[in-house]
Amino acid sequence: MRHLTPTTAQTAPLLATLTDIPRPSVAAHAPADLLRRCPEAAETPFCDLPDLAERFGIAALHAKDERNRMGLGSFKALGAAYVIACDAEQGRAKGQAYYTASAGNHGLSVAAGAQAFGARAVIYLAATVPPAFAARLEAMGAEVRWRGDVYEDSMAAAQADAEAEGAVLLSDSSWPGYTERPWRLMEGYLVLMQEAAAQISEPPSHIFLQAGVGGLAASAAAYAREVWGDAPRIIVVEPDAAPALFASVEAGAAQVTEGPASAMGRLDCKEPSLIALKGLARDATDFMLISEEDGANGAEIAAQAGLPSTPSGAAGLAGLCVATSAADHASAFGLDAASRVLVILSEGPEG
Repeated sequence: MRHLTPTTAQTAPLLATLTDIPRPSVAAHAPADLLRRCPEAAETPFCDLPDLAERFGIAALHAKDERNRMGLGSFKALGAAYVIACDAEQGRAKGQAYYTASAGNHGLSVAAGAQAFGARAVIYLAATVPPAFAARLEAMGAEVRWRGDVYEDSMAAAQADAEAEGAVLLSDSSWPGYTERPWRLMEGYLVLMQEAAAQISEPPSHIFLQAGVGGLAASAAAYAREVWGDAPRIIVVEPDAAPALFASVEAGAAQVTEGPASAMGRLDCKEPSLIALKGLARDATDFMLISEEDGANGAEIAAQAGLPSTPSGAAGLAGLCVATSAADHASAFGLDAASRVLVILSEGPEG
């Protein structure tokens, strides 16, 4: 495990490089009102896990269960589909083509939004994506284009083709000059934290948030600060094979990282979303890296608790497990017998 508790002296230079990048939205009412009209927009479960709390030596453990959000299998259902719904409200979605690259759930959300609002979805997949996922997308009416060996290749192809073919690029990441749609997409994720804040019996003392490009973590952290202020300790959990946020905060500027492919595939992102990075530089207390073994262990623990997920979906739980695995680790994160921890199970076992 690697652990970083950044100081203002570290985050200030980073934030100075991001002055033109917007911070994450905290307006949860906007997506909640719009998504409530969706027939599959039911609130997701909130689980108390007393047996695991006892195992980890803490007072309470709560899990926000996003494993079947809107029938799509992950929190991502709240993102791209919400952006397309916003476009539809403005009369801009019908007949529009939305292009994106995906390693999984984001593509399903784009396909679902396009299907619902009379648009086209074109999803770019790299060679590492299972053919079964392509079949799911095609069954939802999306066009699949195979491009490149890794996600970054397929993203570059989607961006180039969207520009050449007059389509809308709908990425779940952000970079200089591309912030409007990912900012809106991240706003959709606020719905799950708004629900969690209403469902939890007492405010959490700690929140463990898994991160790839950082969209979910940043939205959740921003809303947690809005509702609970400075009280919760917010820990961002990444694979050590893809430490994009950790490395960027440590370096004081956005970094493109390198490493082997991670089995935490949804989190295997080598470059951060700049909106997410800006938000987390302000809102996160800690950043930690977990190993492939740790990620697998998190999924196993979730399954044992009757909540099967993937190493990506249960990475926040894996982070908690690592943080409580030794006294010095627990002390570093301020965890003790009075701690009340919140995690998010971000996707189902089929991811």
